[in-house]
Amino acid sequence: MRAVFVGAGSLAVLTVQCLLKRGHEVVMIESDKERIEALSEELDCGFLHGDGSKPALLREADPDKTDFLFCLTGNDQTNILASLAGRSLGYRRVVPKIDDPEFEHLCIELGLHDAIIPARTTGRYLADMFEGRDHMEIIALVKDEARVFSFIARKEDAMPINELNLPEDSRVMFLYRNEKFMLPEPDSTLKQGDEVMIVTHSKNIEKLHERWNH
Repeated sequence: MRAVFVGAGSLAVLTVQCLLKRGHEVVMIESDKERIEALSEELDCGFLHGDGSKPALLREADPDKTDFLFCLTGNDQTNILASLAGRSLGYRRVVPKIDDPEFEHLCIELGLHDAIIPARTTGRYLADMFEGRDHMEIIALVKDEARVFSFIARKEDAMPINELNLPEDSRVMFLYRNEKFMLPEPDSTLKQGDEVMIVTHSKNIEKLHERWNH
């Protein structure tokens, strides 16, 4: 698979290192030329120098051959703008990083459902660690062809779960509404903004991405 990164901060570098070890192709777009020169000595990937929110530079990174566009600069507005530009150019999936949670609903309204808030994720992890919860136990349960898929419910998804017309071998297991965990029934109705977690067969992942993360 192929990934393009806008920004070369610590989060981007750590992710790139993991992807390269797993044999994936990576291109990094960075505005700081000295940063590129330093990273080029330790990362075996492609580099483009310039503003990653500019459509011309994103087009040069070849969206047609790219599976993910990660927008991980230190500026929320730049990440959102780069994600919108990337989506308009045909990147299959765009993931903006936002540090200010106030931008979360804006991302949802703009259709950027894969937006991540690293501080919130880390905060949840540390709180769970404090209470003795082991996330590795959950990961270990996902074996064989089982996969976990999540999406943010849109206005058109506001319907009973049993009317979602999910692919075969797919089930809504739980959801978060206003940051609160919910264990729904099949006839429970989704609301816009719900974060829905589905367990499914690996063969369904592409179809689910096309429906909710295009």
